[in-house]
Amino acid sequence: MDEAGKATEAKRTPAGSVEVRAAGGVVWRPAAAGGVEIVLVHRPRYDDWSLPKGKLGDGETWLAAAVREVAEETGLAVEVGAPLGDVTYPVHRHGIAATKAVRYWALRATGGTFTPNEEVDQLRWLPPDAAASLLTRDLDREIVERFLRRRPAG
Repeated sequence: MDEAGKATEAKRTPAGSVEVRAAGGVVWRPAAAGGVEIVLVHRPRYDDWSLPKGKLGDGETWLAAAVREVAEETGLAVEVGAPLGDVTYPVHRHGIAATKAVRYWALRATGGTFTPNEEVDQLRWLPPDAAASLLTRDLDREIVERFLRRRPAG
C-alpha cells in the first residue's frame, strides 16, 4: 500500500512473487424475524457461492474497491461498518503462481436492486448459518464467523 492508503491490483513482493489485491464484504440487512441476513453471490465462471469481492483498480483504496465491487456485483448501496480483516490464498494469474490478498468489511445494505450480469447470475439473502453452509470456500466461512463475532443489531 502506498503512503496515501492506495494499492494497486497486483504488485511484486520483495521475493519477486505476485500479490493480487482484492476487497469485498459481508453485506447484511436486518431480518424480519430478528437477527440479520447476509448476501451470497453465485459466480457462473467458477460455479461457486461466495461473498461479493473483486480486484483493486490502479490507485484505488481497499475500501473504495470493496464498495465498488459490491455495487457492481450486487447492485446494492452500502454503509461501511467494521473491518473484518484479510485472508490470503494461492492463485494462478496468467499462468504465474501468485498470492491473492482479500480485505473485508461489514457492509450494511441501504438500497439498490440486483440485476443478473456476466459476473454474478444469482444473489441470495440468507441467515448466517444457511449462508455458511452454502459458501463454497472455508475462507469465506471464516469471514462470516468474524462478522458474527461483531454481529450488528438487527
